[in-house]
Amino acid sequence: MSFPGIPGGRSIRGPGDMGGMSQQEQELTRALQATMESCAGKTVMSGVMGFALGGAFGLFMSSMSYDTPLSAQGQQLTNLPLRQQLSRGFRDMGSRSYSSAKNFGIIGAMFAGTECCIESYRAKSDWKNGVTAGCITGGTLGAKAGPQAAAVGCVGFAAFSAAIDAFMRRQTD
Repeated sequence: MSFPGIPGGRSIRGPGDMGGMSQQEQELTRALQATMESCAGKTVMSGVMGFALGGAFGLFMSSMSYDTPLSAQGQQLTNLPLRQQLSRGFRDMGSRSYSSAKNFGIIGAMFAGTECCIESYRAKSDWKNGVTAGCITGGTLGAKAGPQAAAVGCVGFAAFSAAIDAFMRRQTD
C-alpha cells in the first residue's frame, strides 16, 4: 500500500510481508514470532513484564511509607544520622520492591500460562478463557489460606478478568 506524499512511492509492509529482509532476518523473525505465539513464550513474557511492573509499583508504594515522621517508624528513623536513614530507607524500598515484583511476576506468568493452555485446549479465543484462567489463578494463590480464601480468590480474579476482558473487547464507535 502506498500513501500520497511519501517520496519514491514507498509502501508500508503488512504483518506477513517480509520484503527487503535477508533470508537470515526472515528466519529470525519467524522464530521470534513462533516463540511469542507459544504458551511458553507468552508465560515467560508475562512473568518478566509482571516482574518489571511489580518492581516499579513496589518502589512507588514503598516510597510513600516515608512521607511523614509522625508514625512510630518515622520517629525511629528521624533519630538516626542521615546516612543511616538513607541506608535503611533504600534497603527497605529494595526489599519491598523485589517482593512486589516477585508477586506480580508469578501472577502474570500463572495467569497467562493458564489462559493460553485453556485457549489452546478449547481452540477458541473468547471471554471464557480469561474468566476460567482468573478463577484458577485466584484459587491457586488463595489455596494456602484455606478453601474459603481459595473460593474468594477464584471469584475475585474471575470477576476482574471478566471486567478487563469486557473493556478490552468492547466495540469502539
